[in-house]
Amino acid sequence: DLDPIVLRRGLLVFVHQPVTRSVPLDDQISTMFSRIASSVAAASATARRQRLTTTTTATTATARLLGCGMSAQSSHNNNHQQQHHYQRHTRSFATFPAPQLFDYDTVTSHLSVTDAIDAVEDAFGALALGNVDVPMPMHIGIQQTDTAGPGDCHIKGGYVLGAPTFTVKLACVSFYQNLQQGLPAGSGLFCVVDAVTGAPLAVMQENRFMTDLRTGAAGAVALKYTTTTTSTTSSEDDLTVGFIGAGAIARNMARAAHAVRPRMKAVVFGLAGADEFAAELSQELDLDITVADSAQALCAQSQAIFTQTPGSETVLELDWLQPGTTIIASGSDQPTKQEIPNDVLQASKYIADLTQQTSKVGELRGALQAGVMTEQDVHAELGEVVNGTKSGREGDELIVVDLTGTGAQDAAIGQVAWDKLSAL
Repeated sequence: DLDPIVLRRGLLVFVHQPVTRSVPLDDQISTMFSRIASSVAAASATARRQRLTTTTTATTATARLLGCGMSAQSSHNNNHQQQHHYQRHTRSFATFPAPQLFDYDTVTSHLSVTDAIDAVEDAFGALALGNVDVPMPMHIGIQQTDTAGPGDCHIKGGYVLGAPTFTVKLACVSFYQNLQQGLPAGSGLFCVVDAVTGAPLAVMQENRFMTDLRTGAAGAVALKYTTTTTSTTSSEDDLTVGFIGAGAIARNMARAAHAVRPRMKAVVFGLAGADEFAAELSQELDLDITVADSAQALCAQSQAIFTQTPGSETVLELDWLQPGTTIIASGSDQPTKQEIPNDVLQASKYIADLTQQTSKVGELRGALQAGVMTEQDVHAELGEVVNGTKSGREGDELIVVDLTGTGAQDAAIGQVAWDKLSAL
């Protein structure tokens, strides 16, 4: 079954072996045939590789070993046929349709945070079971110079086992110079990819809208599992939820929280925008919202507190908190940020969205660096609480849920968005 090239290479090994008089001839012949077998196997593998790479190389090798010549015209014809073969296959690789482009208006007019809650909850459950491929986020820092910045770019993504798509997301934040030009400080896009073919299906210009939706959905999941009627100080009927920070993420947190706790009341404190937050959402959600004079006053009224600030400094103190408080922190997503003091973290039942992230870019990072916590002090990841393998609220303990944002959430909202937008 071997071609002549391979056989001749093997025989060349045999005829070029020197005979050694001090070794019996039978042993020498046996050794030679072993070498022939090895050479034939190697030559056969080489020949297969050559046939897969270029016909010209294989033909030249044949000519050299068989002692026959090959005309220039023959070489040219073979080379032309090989190029035609590759061109034909290259053209076939380019037959994927272009991804659909969904602009910002289309995305924002057809998606809401309530669309994402169930999918994000399922994604956290899958993440805890090891059924989501989530790489560590990539961060690009854009330092301010005469020609750029300041700003930050985050690249995340993930794939939930069994899903028909996976998602890669680019989110740009803190480009505050944009405000001088009447532009938002953040932008971004989602690329939703076919998990069967690897071909991009859609590019969604969401400018952080979908990121804020999936962050709000994670907040709702955290609230659902850490504020239950087992607490003696609060029930769903009298739950007051505080919001420290009144920007776009806080609005989505409020919408998502209201979806899972529809009878809640709300209080908000922010250095800017708190009055607008209260006016807008009280009308939109038919929700009782008051504006607090300070973060301390907010804590005194709240059984659950969402923090979503730039994270440049801590926003509350341990002695401001009521027994049985849940804190859901989403402002820390890089090593320079921290919203929650270390003594609050140390005193809490601490729940991470993903410990490998929160230990590096979340609230946990600060407590680890200060030496007041270790990773063994992490009570659970949120998906474990969703799956019921770890407890949520059990009594009047202080709970901190650290949300840094995972690729599992991006994959979940990407799938939801593709299902809705592709059907338009």
